Amino acid sequence: MIKAVIFDMDGLLIDSEPFWQESENLVFNSLGINTSKKMFEIFMGKRIDEVVDAMWEIQSWNHKSKPEVVDAIVNNVINLVEEKGEALTGVYKILEDLKKSPLKIGLASSSKMKIIETVLDKLNIREYFEVIHSAEYEEYGKPHPQIFISTAKMLGVNPNECLVFEDSLNGVISALAANMKCFAIPESGALNLKKFIIANKTLSDLNEFKLTDLENL
Repeated sequence: MIKAVIFDMDGLLIDSEPFWQESENLVFNSLGINTSKKMFEIFMGKRIDEVVDAMWEIQSWNHKSKPEVVDAIVNNVINLVEEKGEALTGVYKILEDLKKSPLKIGLASSSKMKIIETVLDKLNIREYFEVIHSAEYEEYGKPHPQIFISTAKMLGVNPNECLVFEDSLNGVISALAANMKCFAIPESGALNLKKFIIANKTLSDLNEFKLTDLENL
């Protein structure tokens, strides 16, 4: 029986993936490193420090330290969230529906906590979440399952009693590895769209979810 629902954040609650791509493009290109849509899809859902580490392995740079690169990207994302951030389709409806149910609600994001805080304030949705957790506090980020396992523990439920909503393949892999059910809402133009078949269900947006969907899990 599902007792808790855990949400990813970027690309699921807020249309922030373009902010990440814009910020990473800006910073990496300034270091003389080329980026691509395929590269962004591989990195989607991962912690930004792990993305920067991976880029360093591909092509190192001399102008800035890795922490400085991380900070530059994060600060730019925060500015874009504050300036342009909007909730994605169905966010307020699903949160209101879940609030009226006995289910616990958690947030488990790869973003740093200061980005999470910015998004929660921008969308005015902080009140809906009993637990808010960032992968920056875990040894490994997604696709490692620890962030979801920790979030379940904070919610006081077993991992197999959780349903996760994710937009990235790394996030789906992470949720399934945590022994949770997972509904995926991938970007419609994703190059790796077929790989989302591993999710328990694929939706086009959060509006498609109904509480009765839980009966079949």
